[in-house]
Amino acid sequence: MVRRIILHWSAGRYYPSEFEKNYYHYLIDAEGKVYSGKYSPKDNDDCTDMKYAAHTGGGNTGSIGVCLCGMYGYESPVKCGYFPITKVQFESCMKFVAELCEKYALGVSPVTVMTHYEFGKQNPKTTSFGKIDITYLPPYSWVAKDDVGNFIRSKVRWYKGNLRG
Repeated sequence: MVRRIILHWSAGRYYPSEFEKNYYHYLIDAEGKVYSGKYSPKDNDDCTDMKYAAHTGGGNTGSIGVCLCGMYGYESPVKCGYFPITKVQFESCMKFVAELCEKYALGVSPVTVMTHYEFGKQNPKTTSFGKIDITYLPPYSWVAKDDVGNFIRSKVRWYKGNLRG
């Protein structure tokens, strides 16, 4: 059963590779197109069979992994890498996450929609601790590292509210 959505960046290029499709349920390219990964969200209901999208160490069971393709070479907001997240890509992702929240009857809260970084902070004894995705949003560079998750949730709430309208 889906309990949450965890957002990532691939630390790769703008378009999903076959390798990346093994680890995320959905991937969004630079132009906002959504791709399905190798595994469905249902595959993460039970991760003991080793046939699931392994996107979040210690947090895969019941989680949908959504990935923004890009951020290869990212070191810091000053050294943003070669494939920074685009505004079109980000907005498409937020709308898609809102649709997933509707489909799986998830509210939008820090428990149900989070970044990999937030999951690691909340679960320091997992291999997700110390992950930096998503700590910086190039199209919204003014958003502070520790506010990225709240910014994402506010966007998802906005899109979710406009799905019905």
